[in-house]
Amino acid sequence: MRNGSDIDSSPDNTPVIPQADVESRPRVTAETMAAKQRDISVSEFFAKNRHLLGFDNPRKALLTAVKEAVDNSLDACEEASIVPEIWVHIEATGPNRFKVGVQDNGPGIVKKQIPLIFGKLLYGSKFHRLRMSRGQQGIGISAAGMYGMLTTGKPVKIISMTSEKKPAHYFEIQIDTRRNQPEIINGKGDGEDIPAGEKGHRYIADHGIEWVSHYPSPGEQSQHLRSGTRVTIELEGRYVRGRGSVDEYLEQTAIANPHVTIHYVDPDGGETTYSRSTTELPPEPVEIKPHPYGIELGQLVTMLKGSHAGTMSQFLTTSFSRISPGVAQRICEAAKVRTRANPHRIGRQEADALYAAIQNTKIPAPASNCISPIGEGLILKGLHHQLPGEFFCAATRPPAVYRGNPFVIEVGLAYGGASPTQKVTLEALAELLQESDARSLKQFLLTTFDGIGAAGVEKILTQAKLGTRQTPAKLKEEDIAQLHAAMKNVNLSEGQTMQVLRYANRVPLQFQPAACAITQAVTATNWRAYGLAQSRGQLPVGPIRVMVHMASVWVPFTSESKEAVAAYPEIMKDLRLGLQAVGRKLAIYLNRRKRVRQEGERREVFLRYLGEVATAVAAIKDSGDRSRKQLYGRLVDIANRKTAVADTKLDDRGRRIEEAEADFGENVLIVDESPLLQGGARIAPGEGRKS
Repeated sequence: MRNGSDIDSSPDNTPVIPQADVESRPRVTAETMAAKQRDISVSEFFAKNRHLLGFDNPRKALLTAVKEAVDNSLDACEEASIVPEIWVHIEATGPNRFKVGVQDNGPGIVKKQIPLIFGKLLYGSKFHRLRMSRGQQGIGISAAGMYGMLTTGKPVKIISMTSEKKPAHYFEIQIDTRRNQPEIINGKGDGEDIPAGEKGHRYIADHGIEWVSHYPSPGEQSQHLRSGTRVTIELEGRYVRGRGSVDEYLEQTAIANPHVTIHYVDPDGGETTYSRSTTELPPEPVEIKPHPYGIELGQLVTMLKGSHAGTMSQFLTTSFSRISPGVAQRICEAAKVRTRANPHRIGRQEADALYAAIQNTKIPAPASNCISPIGEGLILKGLHHQLPGEFFCAATRPPAVYRGNPFVIEVGLAYGGASPTQKVTLEALAELLQESDARSLKQFLLTTFDGIGAAGVEKILTQAKLGTRQTPAKLKEEDIAQLHAAMKNVNLSEGQTMQVLRYANRVPLQFQPAACAITQAVTATNWRAYGLAQSRGQLPVGPIRVMVHMASVWVPFTSESKEAVAAYPEIMKDLRLGLQAVGRKLAIYLNRRKRVRQEGERREVFLRYLGEVATAVAAIKDSGDRSRKQLYGRLVDIANRKTAVADTKLDDRGRRIEEAEADFGENVLIVDESPLLQGGARIAPGEGRKS
């Protein structure tokens, strides 16, 4: 090596690269390299990249497992036209180890399908059909079982019953990640059949199989479950309350699915029931064919090769939605392809021309009956049933299209109500502090309770006389009591930040809010125009919760973990219009409340001086006490007429009780009109102060 270089030069200054020391390492040939290459199964890939599916940390893994099982249960019940009842049970089995059980009253699963559904990735019925559903890829529940097997070595346990008169099927399954195939552990590799009736109940009890056989309330049509499925997964996880928790997910699920009842038992043994507010099932979405605007050239070539149609006209009308024989003829004429040509004989250049002709031909938008939105009425019911508030409103946008896929945007808004910090008990607060991994009290409050904001945190800690940098887990009992008292007593209505509830196909999205189109649209909306304080690029301030739901046959998630919606221009436009619609209704309410408060304060000023005015006038006129009282009464009547706005009363739909017109428009719910009356009550003659 010379002058810091290990490359010599030849006499003609051509660099000479030194040969590797062949004796120091064995020679590798193309044949030996080829011998090492093999297929990689999809389950083997996701086992090494489980963060792509939402299993990147123990806390998130526990939530993802519950979410995937609940989503499958809801889809199964709705497809079978059964009002869903779901049981969620989380039991701690060791340090950072939990057993998750989710059961439904759905139609059950036939025996031969159970191992494939729960023990094979990318297996399902929803990927190839264009209709709205919670699941899309056929990965979720089998990935949860694979994560449980990898972290605990325990198999997934499934029991399913299709009828109370037929045997139930019980399987213990592990997934073979090298082959992406299920391995059945019990019943000599074939599972077990549990007899129907009392004999089956005894078998379940004797073998320790978990199963809820009765509805918990006597008001149901049948006390016995006629059918259903339960999946039990033991996995490594971490249970915490607050933001991003299983508790929050189930509460938000109940809001977007008001027809479901969820019975929840947490790891501490606490039981919570989220009751349904309606028995009305959402309309069943209809499967549609792909829209021609949503396909790409390579997909079109594949469809031409695999088509069973005899002519191009038949291929276009049977393979796509919204293409009539007339539209098919115009497409073929523009592409210079015969309508009776055989699809299998279409060359690459003809396919390219056909694709360009499809994009340039005016084709109607796809039908929207493949989508089942929640509806404005049920959004109001769900919000009012689960969230505190004084004003609720909702808006549903007309169907729109992105990349040929129809979608609907729905927005609900709840204003007022108690802050999340005021609902927590002293015992729950102590548990949250012990479980938290936050480094400071300020970080703990910001990450545990939605919407309180930095200003609210400062108010709470100042009231509690605690430092912002104190470690949550090291607080003494008296400090915890002071913190709890401050959380209860401090008014956070002005410093509270908007809480955004994001949904896609009725499923809550709890992670990656900054990467989601919904959060971006909420932040970009000018909420100052609707009476809320807002800094540039930030969420508005106020006791307000906004629920945004996107329903589509194919939601464009940013990753396989389905945590954020991609920001397509068409989606962003409808999000903006939906948020503006509820913003206008909120502005009407806030402006009216402000006007009532101002008129009430004005009336208080009148009340303060009317007695003195009446006394002074009576003294000037040298009249008696009777004349003074009559004058005071007339002055009070004038004050009441001048400040009549302070007496405004509204019904629960936002209408003035004295008037017929709906000032707020449709789909508005006002729960408590008392805020409208703050600032003063109606003055009755003789109630004023005497000087």
